[in-house]
Amino acid sequence: MRIMGKTALVTGGTDGIGLEVARQLKQRGAIVAVCGRDAGRLASAKDAGFQAIEADLSTQAGCDRVVDELSGVPLDILVNNAGTSGPSDLLGDFDLEQTDRAIFLNLNAPMHLIAAFLPAMRERPEAAIVNVTSGLAIAPRGAGPVYCATKAGLRSFTQTLRYQLRNTRITVTEALPPVVETRMTEQNRHKKMSAPDCAAAIVKAIETGQEQAYIGATKLLRAVSEVSPALARRIMIKY
Repeated sequence: MRIMGKTALVTGGTDGIGLEVARQLKQRGAIVAVCGRDAGRLASAKDAGFQAIEADLSTQAGCDRVVDELSGVPLDILVNNAGTSGPSDLLGDFDLEQTDRAIFLNLNAPMHLIAAFLPAMRERPEAAIVNVTSGLAIAPRGAGPVYCATKAGLRSFTQTLRYQLRNTRITVTEALPPVVETRMTEQNRHKKMSAPDCAAAIVKAIETGQEQAYIGATKLLRAVSEVSPALARRIMIKY
């Protein structure tokens, strides 16, 4: 896909990986809308030339707001990037309200936005849907039960969506980042990839029409999983 002149929406695009993806798409000549919840970061995004939409995608109302704001916009690229970790300790603090919000943000919101924008995207000369999952969609980490479950679910959804759109002009890409330096991973002790480097791999996947973008250390995880899924699970569960 030639990004110049395309119109894109990046969810969670005011911070972390999403902000870097938005910046790099804009640098290539795209018109970019981003959405988020923090007023300060939204103001900064607007100052940087993005259409900034205040919306909480962990709710139906937030998804509806994004769709309403972009009503009539000829969307060419949809990057479902927004995500949250959700509860980690199921024995100590299994917060079901937080769990439900994480499930909606990580899994339901991408489905809702795809359902809303898909009819118009099918009319575009070419279009791209990018769902950002995780290496943890391949094999879960013990400290991230809700996050891993939602990313595995999004991975499955992406694969079936790609199959159903196989005879259309829409490319469906799954991007699988490793641990990336963001606010969400501040407490993670493992080596992290920079957000700009991760974003560059995602944007390259859009440009080249990749169906799956294994980024950084997830390339190794993929290789291990293909040889021995059980070994990949044993390694990652303690990660």
